[in-house]
Amino acid sequence: MPLQATSGAASYDAFGGGVPVVPAYIEEVFSTYLYTGNSSTQTITNNLDLSTKGGLVWIKPRASANSNSHVLNFASNGSYLSSNTTNDVAIGSGITWNTTGFNLPSYDLSNQSGITYVSWTFRKQPKFFDVVTWTGTGSNTTISHGLGSVPACIMVKRTDTTGAWQVYHRSLANTEYLVLNTTASTATGATRWNSTTPTSSVFSLGTDATVNDSGGTYVAYIFAHDAGGFGLTGTDNVISCGSFTTDGSSKATVSLGYEPQWLMYKTTNISNGWVMVDTMRGMGFGANNRLFANSDAVEGNYGDGTSIPTATGFNIDLSVAGGFFASQPFIYIAIRRGPMKVPTVGTSVFQPVTYAGNGGTQTISTGKTWPQDLLIGWDRNGSFNAGVASNSSPVIDRLRGFYTGSAGNAGPNLATYSTSSEASTTSGIEINQQFDYAVNYTSGNLNASGRNYVDYLFRRAPSFMDVVCYTGTGVANRQINHNLTVAPELVICKARNNGSQEWRVLSTSLSQVSKINGASAFSTTNLVIYFGNDTSYIAPTSSVFTVGSAGDTNSNTVTYVAYLFATCAGVSKVGSYTGNGSSQTINCGFTSGARFVLIKRTDSTGDWMVSDSARGIIAGNDPYLELNNTNAEVTGEDWLDTDSTGFVVNEVSGSNANTSSATYLFLAIA
Repeated sequence: MPLQATSGAASYDAFGGGVPVVPAYIEEVFSTYLYTGNSSTQTITNNLDLSTKGGLVWIKPRASANSNSHVLNFASNGSYLSSNTTNDVAIGSGITWNTTGFNLPSYDLSNQSGITYVSWTFRKQPKFFDVVTWTGTGSNTTISHGLGSVPACIMVKRTDTTGAWQVYHRSLANTEYLVLNTTASTATGATRWNSTTPTSSVFSLGTDATVNDSGGTYVAYIFAHDAGGFGLTGTDNVISCGSFTTDGSSKATVSLGYEPQWLMYKTTNISNGWVMVDTMRGMGFGANNRLFANSDAVEGNYGDGTSIPTATGFNIDLSVAGGFFASQPFIYIAIRRGPMKVPTVGTSVFQPVTYAGNGGTQTISTGKTWPQDLLIGWDRNGSFNAGVASNSSPVIDRLRGFYTGSAGNAGPNLATYSTSSEASTTSGIEINQQFDYAVNYTSGNLNASGRNYVDYLFRRAPSFMDVVCYTGTGVANRQINHNLTVAPELVICKARNNGSQEWRVLSTSLSQVSKINGASAFSTTNLVIYFGNDTSYIAPTSSVFTVGSAGDTNSNTVTYVAYLFATCAGVSKVGSYTGNGSSQTINCGFTSGARFVLIKRTDSTGDWMVSDSARGIIAGNDPYLELNNTNAEVTGEDWLDTDSTGFVVNEVSGSNANTSSATYLFLAIA
C-alpha cells in the first residue's frame, strides 16, 4: 500500500495512489480585521471558516468604550473570556460564527456605536492553532490536542469560576509559567505542567486549581512553532514562538525566515505587559499602535519603529523606555504576513480609484475586500501646492507607516517627481477601517474642493508586488531580502531621509537603470554601483536584490524603500516593445484587458506615462499622467486602447508611445 501524504504536512501525495492534500495558507487561518461598532448587527467577513473548523475570535476596543476589556470568543454560542481579568466564562457576547467570519450582535462589548475595534481571528489548523476544553481531575493528567506538532505556547483559563490565566511557553522551563492577565515576570510552579514538556499529541497538567481542579472546567489556546504545514509544498512556517534578549541599547533583531504581520511579546525577568501589535494598526517604521493583553487600556502609540517587520523577521527597539529594557529576555509569538497564495486575478491586488475633492474630509470606498499595502495618489488638475509637494502626489505604504491611528494624520509621503525626503503632515491620506481610506484637506491638495484625484491601490502578493525597507551601509554587494518569491523585473528604490537622492529604477530585462523623477533614458551608466558590487551588475533573485555603494541605493545610515514588481500570469506583466510608428497590440496574457498601464521610453528621453481604467482607456481619449512632473493629466489623445489580451499603443505626437524603432518599457496590470 502506498504511503499517503498527511494533512498539514504536505500539499500533495508524494508517492501516488492517494487523495492529494489541499495546501494551507496563512490567509485561510488568521486575520486581523478592523471595524467600527454600530450598536446594531453587522457581519465581519474575513474569509475564515469558523463554523465548521472552530477557532478563536479575540476582540479589543481601540478607543474608549463602556467596556474596554478584551473579548475572547471561543465558541459559536457566544461564550467569551477576557484576557485582562480572572473572570469565569460568560455567555452573552452574542457573537456567532459562519463559514466566512463571524456575526456581531447589538452589544457594547464588541459593537458599540462609533467605537473602533480590532479583531484577531485564529482558525483551528494543524501546525498553527488549536482550542481544547476539559474537566479537571485534581490528579496529574494529560490532555490530548489536535495541533499535529509539539505545542510551543499554551494559554489556559478556568471557565467555571475565577482564576488567573496560566501560560506555558517553550522558551521557559517546564516548571515555569507566566500569567496572561498580569504584568508579572516568570514564576516557578511544578504543579502547572507537571514538570513535563508537551508532545505532538498531549500536554501535561499538574494539580494546581488554575489548570486542573477536580470538577473544574478549562479551555486552552495552543500555538505551534516552526512546524511547517503551509504553502504549496507544506513546508512553510507561519507561526513562531521564540525568545530574544535585547542588547545594552534595548534593541534586538529576530530571524523568523518570514515577514510577520502580528506579534505578541513579554519580558520574562521584570514586570511589564503583554504587548500586541499588528501591521493593520501600524506595526512598522511609523507609529506602533499597541494594546496589552493584560490590560483594558485603549490603544496607544508605543513609539515610532519599536516593532519593525523585516523580510525575514522583525527588529525591536525599546530605547524609548530610557534603558528600562536593556539586556532583558523576552518571549514572543509571531504570525507570518499574508497572502501566501499567488494571485490569479488583477482585481485581488490592484484597484484604481477616482474622486472629487470636497475641501474637508471624506472616506473613499475602494469597493474591494483587501487591505492596501501601497497607495500612489495624484491630483489630476496639476499645479500642486509647492509648499506641500510630497502631500500633493503621495506615495504611501503600510510598511513605512501607511496608517498612524490619528484622524487626519498621514503616513510618511514621498513624491515620484521629487528627490525630497519623506514627510508626514496633518493633511494627508489614512487607512479608514479595513479596506477604505480617508482623505483630508488642510494645506495640501489631497482633497481640495473643485479638484479631481486618482489613487492607485496595490496589495503585496507573491509574484506580483513587494515592498522592502532597509538602511544603507555604503558597502558594495549588499544583499537585500524580499518576499516577492520570484526574481523582480522592475525595482524602484528611493532614499527616505535624504533629499538629494534620486528615484532609481532597475529594469532587469534591459540590465539598465533610469529614474522616475526625470525623463532620462535607461542606460548602464552607474548600474554596477546602484545594483551590483561596484564592479559588475548582479541580477536580483527570488529572495534578494543587490545594491552597490552608491548613495541613491545604499548610502551609509540612510533609510530606503524599494518597490518590486514582476510578471504574474493573468495579473501583471513587466515587458518591453519596439515602436512601429502606427499602432500595435501588446499581448500581456490577460483575458479582460489592462486596467493600469505605465510606459517609459528607454532608448531616449520620455515621460513616465500612466493611464488607467478608472479615468478611461477608450478609443478617442485616454487621459494620462506623467509620474516625473506635476503637470495636469493630458486629455484628448487616442494614444492607448483596450485589448482583451493587454492593450494597444498608437503613435500620437503628444505621447509618442509608439515611435518607429524606439524601445519602451511597460508595467501593465489586469
